[in-house]
Amino acid sequence: MLVLGIDPAIRNTGYGVIEAGGASSFKILDCGVIRNTDRMSHSECLRRLAGGIRELADTFSPDVASIEDPFVGRNASTAIILGMARGAIIAVLAGREIPVYSYSPRHAKKVAVGSGGGSKEQVAAMMAAELGIDVSGIPLDATDALALAVCHAQIAMRPELLHLYDVKPL
Repeated sequence: MLVLGIDPAIRNTGYGVIEAGGASSFKILDCGVIRNTDRMSHSECLRRLAGGIRELADTFSPDVASIEDPFVGRNASTAIILGMARGAIIAVLAGREIPVYSYSPRHAKKVAVGSGGGSKEQVAAMMAAELGIDVSGIPLDATDALALAVCHAQIAMRPELLHLYDVKPL
């Protein structure tokens, strides 16, 4: 099973593509960040974000995608912008008929690395150990996306967990 993990943002969207050969057998195929500058309008950022996700979907043909739930803080404007980024991503994946599953950051960290309260650096260290990669040059948004991919793969490869976690596509 090929899983595309996505840590969405309007400026720096992390992505990670893994191949899951079992509940604990993963191979990283690609990871990185779709970057947009602060000078770009939101509409340009969304266009570029959709194009990047489209390119990833076309290149890897993932079976499924895993995306981070939005963090809703005190700033409504930020939440709206993040919602637009998620919408652009989900629309592209839906157009390719790729099921999308959403996980909270805490849930993804707990399933992927064993603790829901880990820092981004701890997630990166766990992904390095889990996937056998050197993460020193990989942006933290990309390692977060890898954790989302691993999270979904671990749950999907263990059918008894699907009901426990009430996992359903968006």
